[in-house]
Amino acid sequence: MTTCTVCELHAESTFKIEGMDCREEVALIERRFKNLPGLEDFSADLMGQRLHVKYDAAKLSASAIAGAVADAGMRAWLEHEEPLAVSDAAGRRRAVLVWTSGLALLAGLALQLAHASLLASRSSLLNHASEGWIERGVLGVAVVAGAMLTARKAVAALRMRLLDINVLMLVAATGAVVLGQWAEAGSVVFLFALAQTLEARTLERARTAVRALLDLAPTEALVRGAGGDRRMDVEAVLPGMVLVVRPGEKIPLDGVVAAGESEVNQAPVTGESLPVEKIPGDGVFAGTINGRGALDIRVTHLRRDSTLARIIHLVERAQAQRAPAQTFVERFARVYTPAVLMLAVVLAVVPPLVFAGLWHTWIYRALVLLVVSCPCALVISTPVSVVAALAGAARKGVLIKGGLHLERAARVRCVAFDKTGTLTRGTPQVVGVTALGAVSPAEVVAVAASVEHRSSHPIARAIIDYAAASHIAVAPGDDVRSLDGRGAQGHVSGAQVVLGNHRLFEERRLCTPEIHDRLDEVSARGRTPVLVARGGEAVGIIEVADEPREGGRDALQMLRRQGVVHIVMLTGDSSSTARRIAAELGVDEVRAELLPDDKVKAVDELRRRFGPVAMVGDGINDAPALASADVGIVMGAAGSDAALETADVALMADELLKIPYALRLSRATLRNIQANLAISIVLKLAFVALAAAGMATLWMAIVADTGASLIVIANALRLLRAD
Repeated sequence: MTTCTVCELHAESTFKIEGMDCREEVALIERRFKNLPGLEDFSADLMGQRLHVKYDAAKLSASAIAGAVADAGMRAWLEHEEPLAVSDAAGRRRAVLVWTSGLALLAGLALQLAHASLLASRSSLLNHASEGWIERGVLGVAVVAGAMLTARKAVAALRMRLLDINVLMLVAATGAVVLGQWAEAGSVVFLFALAQTLEARTLERARTAVRALLDLAPTEALVRGAGGDRRMDVEAVLPGMVLVVRPGEKIPLDGVVAAGESEVNQAPVTGESLPVEKIPGDGVFAGTINGRGALDIRVTHLRRDSTLARIIHLVERAQAQRAPAQTFVERFARVYTPAVLMLAVVLAVVPPLVFAGLWHTWIYRALVLLVVSCPCALVISTPVSVVAALAGAARKGVLIKGGLHLERAARVRCVAFDKTGTLTRGTPQVVGVTALGAVSPAEVVAVAASVEHRSSHPIARAIIDYAAASHIAVAPGDDVRSLDGRGAQGHVSGAQVVLGNHRLFEERRLCTPEIHDRLDEVSARGRTPVLVARGGEAVGIIEVADEPREGGRDALQMLRRQGVVHIVMLTGDSSSTARRIAAELGVDEVRAELLPDDKVKAVDELRRRFGPVAMVGDGINDAPALASADVGIVMGAAGSDAALETADVALMADELLKIPYALRLSRATLRNIQANLAISIVLKLAFVALAAAGMATLWMAIVADTGASLIVIANALRLLRAD
């Protein structure tokens, strides 16, 4: 998502960069931008191929910035604009040059073999000199065709006084030609060009993982108007318009169901495994898939403000955040590369001068060492793993805000949960009815539902829903009024009905010893009592409870299998209710009747006892505790701007099983990064030693360099499919 804002003379723009595939290219841009007039700040996103620039619009223009990038051998354009020419032409040119170099190399090697065979049989029809020129000419074509792919960037690097892999490649190939090793030079440039092409294609798979989210929502919508239904580009659809979504179609924009009923597959946004029933008044998200019924949807958000657009923007922003491992690697590379370059110079000069070694031999070994010195695989080892993990998680409805949070989540050993709406459904349900005197339980529910008929209070809705599910007839009460903090009252069939908490009944002197005994039993079971009286006499008690979520116990057991050693419930609810839920789910520790500040103190104490702590909540009441935890995880964030912006990890759906998945993915990502670093460093050090010992050739060095990058990228892409 492009941002381009101007305030007075200060501007910010985001550019797409074609050709920025390695840290070396980033270094070229940094060198070119140094002392650029009007430039205030910039940051490069290697994986996203983006450049975010802050500048003084009076001194520097977007076109001048694009020109500076071109000086560094790359191509830039503002992200919200289409480039003048599509990059397919560059891809076709690369393919032609790679094929030309490869075929010429094969032809040259074949001629060398034929020449050697003819010399052995002494039946050559041509003189040896002419044959040598033919071979060198064909191999020269291989060298030139392959070198053309790196020459532009090499020249740009030299202008910036930098030695990147492109310069090193040209130096190595030129050195091989000077030493008379034409086949070696041809092999080097061809293998480098081929490996770079394969690496670019493989890396593009990681980049397109997030872009694929854009394809979830259709580009057109069927809009209902006074003149009939018509197709419109979704960019032109405004809030308030009504869309027609037919069975099986994708929903184009966020909105509210205005008419119709259908099941909607929300997996593309929330990761929910089962479709969700939608009726008038329910919200829907862009990119989700309509089921068998037709829906009329009133649009609530523009395309750029939809839940899907915010997810994409946040994932892209997360890609640019450096993980601690990535920062370490870049510091290491800044020391490693100059050290290897110095070693190459020493290797080329010292043995011939001091030990009378052959210049030919030691210069060749130095050239091999130069090729090996490029740290591309090492630098890319962390960001490619992070991007693959972020994209894979987003596909499953888990939004992780960057590599920092991935690494922190991988080290979590204690998880603290809020209770209401997190471990429980957050919607009270009637779980028992006790009748007092001669009335039946159905009568108790009927009079209570009559008084609560028009109330939106969660407990009132629980009673009304229970009456409907039990097929109990309910007539709306008269003179109904709410009693703040206590309950409600009204008239049903001429009799006054009062319902509410124990405090209300004490004030109205409606309590009896029998009610007190019953209340003690209800409290012991961790349930909330609603007392009901009719005509000045208590007639029953309705027991209401917030039940644990399905799969809650399984989710907690999975967390323990992944190395979480302590699971805690932090709640402001009563101790008896909290203990009941904790016993059903298998929580290790319960802390009840907590204020928000108490939860923050609890998180700090848990960190001292167990190490890194993750806090799971709803993103509203638990905001202080979520912020103080090492990793704040918010459930049910779809459609909630606040939750999406404030959480470290946002679960788009209310599914507890997504929490073990998030921790499992973070641990897998950390292992993946460690494996990539080990592969890169071991291969580099091994070939440095082999080059110094004269046991590695130039083509072997190329395979080692670009092969390491391919291995690292392929290993990281496995995270896209991690479960």
